[in-house]
Amino acid sequence: MSIPKNNIAVITGGASGLGLAAAKKFVEQNIKTIIIGRNEENLAKTADELGDLCSYKVFDLNNLSSIPQLINDIVLEYGTIDILVNNAGINLKKHFTDVTDEEFQQVIQTNLNSVFAISREAAKVMIANGEGCIINISSMAAQYGIPYVIAYTAAKTGIEGITKAMAVELSPKGIRVNCVAPGFIKTNMSAKALDNDPERKQKVLSRTPMGKLGEPEDVAEAIFFLASDAAKYITGVVLPVDGGNSIGF
Repeated sequence: MSIPKNNIAVITGGASGLGLAAAKKFVEQNIKTIIIGRNEENLAKTADELGDLCSYKVFDLNNLSSIPQLINDIVLEYGTIDILVNNAGINLKKHFTDVTDEEFQQVIQTNLNSVFAISREAAKVMIANGEGCIINISSMAAQYGIPYVIAYTAAKTGIEGITKAMAVELSPKGIRVNCVAPGFIKTNMSAKALDNDPERKQKVLSRTPMGKLGEPEDVAEAIFFLASDAAKYITGVVLPVDGGNSIGF
């Protein structure tokens, strides 16, 4: 799978979990990668570990009004944006009837509104170039009902919807838009949550035909595939990377 030289990639939430795995994969493929997040210590550490091809911007994606300036700054510094991976997100595990309006809005703001805003601004750059690639990250929460994550489910279902709408509008302009829907992946956060809830872990594994959790690298490979020339005729898809979980019985 080939990617044109001198590509510039932006990954939100790139200092941990799936975003970090994607950043590592991109850097391995000689793609200049800018990771975005709120924790400068984590960002600096990651950039240092990944080397010269990785740099970072400290930014809170909830600050929607400043996203155009963020994208403008990246273009001024690095010349363009060829790939955008919308990975950053937050979760809230709570009974539906206990979720406040403010909590619901916060998850929607971070997981959906910011994706819309940064994609809009990056798309302007890509339209001017006549090419580009946007990859969104969904979840099994958008594939079927999962209890106690109502706001997260709403946001991720929205992500899959805007992926298709963006693809229809942007693909004629040379910009492919796709989505990866990870299943249950062995990150520090998810592993800890499942280990603390043996019943939930058993349920996850019992409906996953492969019978195991995925690795962050599995998702990173899918993201890279969709960003590469190997996927040059693929747009508007939601690709589950889930060991069969979404079709498991």
